[in-house]
Parts: sequence; C-alpha cells; structure tokens
Amino acid sequence: MIRITVNNHEHEVSRHDTILGALEEIGIKVPTLCHLKGLTPSGACRMCVVEMEDTGNLVPSCAWPLTDGLRIKTHSGKVLTARKTIVELLLSNHPDDCLYCRRRTDCELLGLASSLGVDGRGVKGRVATGAKDLANPAIIRDPSKCILCGRCVRVCEEVQGVSAIDFIGRGAATIVGTAFNESLNIGSCVNCGQCVRVCPTGALMENPQISRVLEALADPGKVVVAQHAPAVSVTVGELWGSKPGEDLQGVMTSALRQMGFDRVFDTSFAADLTIMEEASELVHRIRSGGQLPMMTSCSPGWVKFVEQCYPEFIGGLSSCKSPQQMLGAMVKSYWAETEGIDPKDIFHVAIMPCTAKKYEAARPEMVTGAHADIDAVLTTRELHDMLRMSGIDMEKVTPEPGDNPFGQRSSAGKLFGATGGVMEAALRTAHYMLTGENMARPIVTEVRELQGVKEASLEIAGLTLKVAVAHGLKNAARVLDEVRQGRELHFLEVMTCPGGCIGGG
Repeated sequence: MIRITVNNHEHEVSRHDTILGALEEIGIKVPTLCHLKGLTPSGACRMCVVEMEDTGNLVPSCAWPLTDGLRIKTHSGKVLTARKTIVELLLSNHPDDCLYCRRRTDCELLGLASSLGVDGRGVKGRVATGAKDLANPAIIRDPSKCILCGRCVRVCEEVQGVSAIDFIGRGAATIVGTAFNESLNIGSCVNCGQCVRVCPTGALMENPQISRVLEALADPGKVVVAQHAPAVSVTVGELWGSKPGEDLQGVMTSALRQMGFDRVFDTSFAADLTIMEEASELVHRIRSGGQLPMMTSCSPGWVKFVEQCYPEFIGGLSSCKSPQQMLGAMVKSYWAETEGIDPKDIFHVAIMPCTAKKYEAARPEMVTGAHADIDAVLTTRELHDMLRMSGIDMEKVTPEPGDNPFGQRSSAGKLFGATGGVMEAALRTAHYMLTGENMARPIVTEVRELQGVKEASLEIAGLTLKVAVAHGLKNAARVLDEVRQGRELHFLEVMTCPGGCIGGG
C-alpha cells in the first residue's frame, strides 16, 4: 500500500502502474478518450490530465507512474480549463450532425462536451471531411468523425494482432486508415468489430440492416424468421438497464413476436448440431490420422484470420458451418419443405453479438441455390434500436418459449456464448461417443477461465487429448506459432472476440 494526497485528502491505495488506476480505486472519475484498460497507455488525448501540486504541471494520469507521497488535484480550475479546451479543439473540426448521428445517444465526445459545459464552438476550424467507407458488409467507416484517439488502432494491434488500421500521415494531415487508405473490405480486416466497440464517436459503426428488416416485416408476402444467439439474450438487457448477466431469452422471444416476426428460433439448437458434428469429426480425425489440431469454425473472424494469415491451417478448421449459417440452411430447406413454404418467401434474420456475422452471411459460400441462407444480420445494438423504435416496454413483456422445431436446446448449446464453451460441450459429446457414458466431471474448469490461452489434457477411452482454448486473435496466433514449431495439439477452440461472443463487437 502507498499513500497519496488527492484534492487535499490523504488516501492509502494499492500499488498501481499509473495515477489513473489509483483514482479509480478511490472512486474519483477522471474523463478519458484514448485510454483502454489493459492496453498500452498512450496519453495522447490529454483528457485525463491532473495537476501536480509541487510543480503545477499537468500530467496524463493514464500514463504517469504512481509514486508514494504523490500530491495531485483532479478537478482544479487549471485542470477543468485544460479539459474543456481539449474538447473545444476536438469539436472545432467535428461535423455538427449530432441529431442524425447513430451514436447520438451514447457518444463519448458529446457526453464530455456536456459535462464540461461546452455550449458553443469555442474554437473555429475547418470541418473535417472524408468519404465514408461503405464497401464492407460489416463495418462502416466515417473519417470525418474520427478524433484520432487511437483506440481502434491499439485494439486491432494489441488484442487482435491484425493491424488492419493505423495512423497515416503527419501533423494536421494525420488520419486513421487502412493500408494505402483502401476500403476495409480490401485490407486485412477480419470484421470482428472490436474497433466499433471501442470507438468513442460515430467514426466506426456496424453496417446497418434495420431498414431491410423493417421492409420485410411490412411485406405481407414474406415469412419473417428470427434466430438469436445465446450471447444476445444475456447482453441485450444491459442496454435497457437489466442486471448484467441476466438471461432474457424468453422476454426477447416474446418481444420479437410483438415486433412482427412470424417465427423465433434459438441459434443454440444449431449450436447443439455443431457440437455433435465437431465431436464426431474430432474422433474421426484422431482415429484416421486426419489433420490436427482440429480447430473450431464457428467464429467467422477467426476463419478469415486463418485464411489470410495461416493458410496452411485451413485444413484444420472443422468442416461445420457456424450455428448461424447451419440454422439458416435448415430453415430454407428442411423447415421450408415441412411447412410448405417457398424458400424465396422466407426472410431470415440472424440476431448476433458480432459484426463479423454480417460478413459471414454475405460470403458467396453461404448461398444455397438462388437463396442466401441468411438475409440480414442485426447486432445486439441494432436489436436494441428496433426495440426502442417499437415502443415495447421490456419490463412488462411476458416471457415466451421459442418456436418448434428450432426453439429448444441443451445446456451445452448455451455454452457457445463464452470462451471455452464450444470446447467443453464438444469434449462432453466426444466422451459419450467413445465410451457410451457421460463424463464424470462434465464441467471442464480448465477451459472456463478468462486468461487469453487455456490448456488441458484429458484422458478419454484410453486416448490422451491435448486441447487449448484461445480468445482474441493475437492469443490464437501465439498458439498456431507454437504448433508450427512442433507442439502437439489435438483440438483448438478460438473465439475472435475477448471473452467469446459475450465480448462481441
């Protein structure tokens, strides 16, 4: 423990790398724009400055080391003036279209302007321009709204190891862009949406498909089907104030019906099918000498990453489609036939936690005959926007079950939403296939933790299975590099997003 003095009050705090960490422990909120917890601090935006009492200097609390005996002021007149000036400078060339911006209800820059009392253009500058990048099926980039905080650059580099975007140019001409400033659709972007998740403004957003869904709902000739991923029912409630982690599957199903969807299915049903196929494929590969490690294929960002960066491992990917695409194919084939519906009259909407699912649905491989397996993909944020648009009070919605035959699932299917879930479910099934018995210890705790890479070695029917789980593509790359160097591994689960689908972009 060390002692510091903050705003004339002495505090005893744990040892932190920076002043900001200590202030968070004390309970003093300091505004930030460039800071991302767990990533390299850049101190670039200077929003988090505090005043050193001994020198009167302003220092960035996110990057300044914490020392014993430190005396600082967090909200002195000098500090508040500096923060307000920074926001005014950022707004000096920022577009004035807040009323029409999709981030208007949760824009961090707008929130800072309001909290710091910015009520006009204190500094006048030339409003930034730049053509929107609309070519990517998953992500829209609007350079005019970029404030150069660098969050997207750091998360793409440090968490995903992709570096699809970076700073380009020098001085006042600096922008954030792709290699050769081409579209995101052309570069190395895997469409994971982590940049969208951390962007404080509307510079990076998911490619919206709400209007297409509303058009289908209004068409009496369309049978509009919704499927929702297990992670969505757990995370969407946080957007309207429910307890974090509360599963609102029944409530969401009922709300979707009120919005006009004709059928509501659970993607977890297809997750169960994925588990059966992957477990069977794993057993077959081990027995027949197939390519190992076998790798999960349900995360489209991960699949694209392998295709681009580790092409020699493409054969290791499971042959299974993702649960989204598997259910999409079944709805427009098996279900359409049993219900006597022409597949062209079905409009299938997938509600997913990840922008990469938009990219996956648009892949040419995901078209059966003349029909795409999935017609539109909505993110959790888009679903929330549609619920607000519909005026549905979620607290008063009565939970309802999903529609048969794809409205039920096992507990294993629900595990897909978190890192390690696919691995645990597949191992349970593989054990049953090999022994005819359930695992004595069905909860595989070794793969349930949140560290970047998790490893386990299990004995099943005389076979020693060496497995690993990674979330975040930089962690996955580390495992593949070890396999390249000769590491023995039978099964690898990778989720593109940190924490799995619950941390989706």
